[in-house]
Amino acid sequence: MQACPTILTIAGSDSGGGAGIQADLKTIAMLGGFGASVITALTAQNTQAVIGIHPAPPEFVVRQYEAVTSDLTVRAAKTGMLFSAEIIRALAEPLSRRDFPLVVDPVCVAQSGARLLEESAVTEIVRTLFPLSDLVTPNIPEAELFTGLRIKNSDDICEAAERMLALGPKAVLIKGGHMDSPAATDWYATPGQKPLPLMQSRVQTRNLHGTGCTLSAAIAAHMGLGNDMLASVRKAQAYLHAALRASYPVGAGGGSPNHAVPLIKEQARLGLLDELARMGRVLAMLPRFSRLIPEVRSNLVLCLPYADDVNDVAAFSGRITCTRRGEVILAGGPEFGASSHMARVLLAARRRNMALSCALNIACDEGTLSALKRGGFVLAGFDRADEPAGDGNCGTMDWGTLTAFESAKDPHAIDAVVDMGGPGKEPMVRLLAKDGEELLRKVRRVLDLL
Repeated sequence: MQACPTILTIAGSDSGGGAGIQADLKTIAMLGGFGASVITALTAQNTQAVIGIHPAPPEFVVRQYEAVTSDLTVRAAKTGMLFSAEIIRALAEPLSRRDFPLVVDPVCVAQSGARLLEESAVTEIVRTLFPLSDLVTPNIPEAELFTGLRIKNSDDICEAAERMLALGPKAVLIKGGHMDSPAATDWYATPGQKPLPLMQSRVQTRNLHGTGCTLSAAIAAHMGLGNDMLASVRKAQAYLHAALRASYPVGAGGGSPNHAVPLIKEQARLGLLDELARMGRVLAMLPRFSRLIPEVRSNLVLCLPYADDVNDVAAFSGRITCTRRGEVILAGGPEFGASSHMARVLLAARRRNMALSCALNIACDEGTLSALKRGGFVLAGFDRADEPAGDGNCGTMDWGTLTAFESAKDPHAIDAVVDMGGPGKEPMVRLLAKDGEELLRKVRRVLDLL
């Protein structure tokens, strides 16, 4: 078994478990690292408030750091809550001698509003720690504090990033979660390059405690695993996005991301393949199901909880086909990543309705459309002629599905997306459902009406 790379977190302890050292260590473990820690302060806090802060003596903070680095081979590190100028000054000298990348999350204020960095420490972190860092990850209020700018738009972000880079870090990631926009956009900047916007769909949740800690720890973990900085940022974004979608309340206040989301997905893999195989067998046994199989053949897809990409979606590796006599053949077994087209349809649909988990493409002809309408199915469609140029065929699946959903009065009511095809493209109906049983009921209903 390959050894886990050691990732070091230098931060405060959150007794509520959602942020700080606790969030960092959970993140590092879930991403395949071995987490080591240097604790700068103890906090008494929960989901509602920070009740008290007890900083560690600066010399003891350094003693922790030297104990770890003198024995363990650290591959990457991050800092979080450092609290005081004295702690920052004490850490600066040993950090200047390190041989691993350093991510600095300049934690100033908790989600509850409590101050986590003393006034005198703001100047010290800029003077001492920024020039030592490989990446600094301020949110909008922190970027405003360090640059003196009022950030309202992308032009302000670019100016703030330039000012931050002038303070010495090799790269800056300004987190845009605080901006009022449909998407959550983080801006990645390096010297001499225009800031790169890294967009994620915004997750509607109040469980935001520890998001900054989680992101910076994930970046450090991915760098320690051997990824370059930009790839590490993107991978960390994806992890946090999934963890926010999987979050749940644990107290009366705002909860935290669900750091165990990779484990949840991994545990679901085998069962999902079994369920897909069962659904395929049921479809194959349905009388006249071959009537619904289009010329390009069908495929049935089922996704993991909190699916991120096509590799989280399973399908039959050889599609679902049939003989001239109507015998249905499941060609190939269930595999993850086996159908890019149908996976993209399902993933795009889930961007508008997260309850959806499976999809099946069937023939689109007068009989099928009539049956769907008589059966009370809610249909939404798109016209390929309206697709913007240059998207490519895979882009059509994303664009078409999203276009269909955006045209609907109630996206959560859609049963199927109708694609009337185009030159060289067969018309298609793509049935959608929340689970396997619902999808099978829909197929049986269509067959009964036919």
